[in-house]
Amino acid sequence: MTDSADKKPAKPVVLTCAQPTGRLHLGNYLGAVLNWGRMQDDYECFFGIVDQHAITVRQVPAELRDNTYSCLAQYIACGLDPAKSHLFAQSHVIGHTELAWILGCLCPLGQLERMTQFKDKARKHESVDAGLLFYPVLMAADILLYNAELVPVGDDQKQHLELARDLAEKFNHRYSETFKIPEPFISKVGSRIMSLQDPSSKMSKSDPNQSSTVYITDSADEIRKKIMSSVTDSGSDVKFAEDKPGVSNLLTILSACTGESISALENKFVGKGYGDFKKAVADAVVATLNPVRTRYETLIKDRTELDKIFKAGAEQAQSRAFKVLSKVNRKVGFVERPR
Repeated sequence: MTDSADKKPAKPVVLTCAQPTGRLHLGNYLGAVLNWGRMQDDYECFFGIVDQHAITVRQVPAELRDNTYSCLAQYIACGLDPAKSHLFAQSHVIGHTELAWILGCLCPLGQLERMTQFKDKARKHESVDAGLLFYPVLMAADILLYNAELVPVGDDQKQHLELARDLAEKFNHRYSETFKIPEPFISKVGSRIMSLQDPSSKMSKSDPNQSSTVYITDSADEIRKKIMSSVTDSGSDVKFAEDKPGVSNLLTILSACTGESISALENKFVGKGYGDFKKAVADAVVATLNPVRTRYETLIKDRTELDKIFKAGAEQAQSRAFKVLSKVNRKVGFVERPR
């Protein structure tokens, strides 16, 4: 019999999710997904593909299914290992919408109407449905269903994490301690990658100018063309400076891809023009993304294998989700499910 003292302490639980909407780009990879991969040995990681969130805007069903498979293949190609982490589709796990309803009954309507994303849509007089209004509560349920301690978030999601924290505290206060209060996970490494054509804005897959964005599935020729046509600045010095946002962005990319410091790269390109500099950036990005693209192209051809990964991930996610949901249902007064 193994002594309880010999058991390894449980790893902290990390959860992060993304919608299956299009291809990941260089900014996603260098700024987020690469860091998620580094967490897999030290944390129990749940990586969700939130297809239920995706339908807050109109989707073509066949495209949504294709994008969900594609998102899983891209994650694995970027270094998320199904043997180390739990990769799952949100709709495969019972509990997300159930917990969202319970949390919604604790959430004032005004709090949701003040959410930045909802206000932006309403301000533009777009058609706004209840799903978009309730989106932050479902996101809170995604986090709390796994009692995640840490949540990697970008600046645009901090408000939603604050709502999750607030709802966890409200539930704990009303029904007794149940949820851990999730904390934002801020990585010490990572790069903020900006648009190649407008370095004042983040690189984005929704940018109408596709020359602004390098995708992880771009060919070597496509990558070189985008980097070589990227916006630079007046003068010819390769320096990281506030008045050189274009060059600074390329230096950030080159540093992230090669591991060399910004100062070392500045010294390397003293006396050289932007042409040589851009070529070096393009070479580094191609070398970084080529194995990712190759791995993706292999994975996406085998949906049977992707289905197996989804199944295994959902089973692990469901096991944890049922434990939390069972405790929540009991505390709010629901009769236990018949077995």
